[in-house]
Amino acid sequence: MSKTVKLRKGLDIRLVGVANKVKTDSKVPSHVSVKPTDFHGTTPKMMVKEGDLVKAGDIIFYNKYNDKIKFATPVNGKVEEIVRGAKRKILEVKISCDSDQTLPTKGKVDYASMSREDLMSEIQNAGLWPFVKQRPLDIIASPDNSPKAIFISAFDSSPLAPDFDYVLHGKNEEFQTGLDVLQKLTDGKVNLGLNGKTLSDSTFSEAKGVVINKFIGKHPAGNVGTQIHHIDPVNKGEFVWTLNAADVAIIGRYFLKGSYDVKRTIALTGSEVKDPHYVDVIPGACVSNLLEGQLLSENVRVISGNVLTGDKIEKDGTLGFYHNQITVIPEGNQLKFVLTKGWMGPGFDKFSNSRLFPTFLSKTKQFKLDTNTNGEERAFVVTGELEKVFPFDILPMHLAKAAITDDIDGMENLGIYEVAPEDFALCEYVCTSKIDIQDKIRTGLDLIASECM
Repeated sequence: MSKTVKLRKGLDIRLVGVANKVKTDSKVPSHVSVKPTDFHGTTPKMMVKEGDLVKAGDIIFYNKYNDKIKFATPVNGKVEEIVRGAKRKILEVKISCDSDQTLPTKGKVDYASMSREDLMSEIQNAGLWPFVKQRPLDIIASPDNSPKAIFISAFDSSPLAPDFDYVLHGKNEEFQTGLDVLQKLTDGKVNLGLNGKTLSDSTFSEAKGVVINKFIGKHPAGNVGTQIHHIDPVNKGEFVWTLNAADVAIIGRYFLKGSYDVKRTIALTGSEVKDPHYVDVIPGACVSNLLEGQLLSENVRVISGNVLTGDKIEKDGTLGFYHNQITVIPEGNQLKFVLTKGWMGPGFDKFSNSRLFPTFLSKTKQFKLDTNTNGEERAFVVTGELEKVFPFDILPMHLAKAAITDDIDGMENLGIYEVAPEDFALCEYVCTSKIDIQDKIRTGLDLIASECM
């Protein structure tokens, strides 16, 4: 039965630079990078070497500890370089792109007649399995586990996030096919989370075979972890698989066309972008083409993803595998005069979760914020700020402290199996102590994975 969930906790950070609903197609990039670091917990085992020619969909490496989890190249080209770090750890596989990017295809795949095992094998061999993640641990789902449910969030509530209804407009068949495939992978329900603030979700409201739930509230209403917590919480020993709405369409596209076509529509956003808009791009593509002629200044922070959970990249860096936006904001390394822009300033251009600045009176004003944390890490004290933006029935500060102190019993009792680092992004933003809470939660999850799973 579908539900409508109203969230009272959360925070919308209103930034300048929302993408206009205009879409362009990017040029074929000079190269793409497939980074094992995008897939937490994956140890790659290479199937190609430098100089090898590859076609889109060819498997280039797999997880050393689970060979069912395979990773494919998104383009036709040549393996240019395998970048290694300390202890020869593989950091990046660079693939130079051919001018001809015609995708190999084998035609429509008849998923309806396949068994669950055959269907999962098809997805794995196609290199599509990394799109399926799991709770607990927030890692690529293990094909050996059976999920009690599958959750798909059809909207993103993070700052400057893309509008998935616009991104997937006209792709209803691909999206529905992806849903049909996922239904065969679980004996439980497939849950689709919609934005309850939006009156019409044309791409998603007609979805069949799924339980549609609506969520009304501030960020993180669009986080799949928030939706799982309020619909079907994860307990120890249980598994829930999660996907992004755009990735569901990519899976559906494969079964309709028989080709590994992972191009997606992302949002180019941020206050330092001249013309924020949408663009079709391949995951792992170099972003220099996208940023050419778009930057308002040179002293900027380029982020693959959103400002809360994204990764800092260089201006010639690459788009992350799971990211649906590029954000560009000012770098916060400029000195600020104490009486104007500093801590004694009136704060007419500052955003705050409290009533410290007069801007709290405006509910629509957008802000041009930089990366300055306005302070350094200090004692982790109880302030009550974290609880105001954390819409879980969980004590965020106590759980974070348990993760910091490697308290396994404490983490289990406080709900570590339900959360992922992204669920604590707002907590990190409002934290008076400037603690890197997402990193602490990730470390705690890794400890749970090694000791309790």
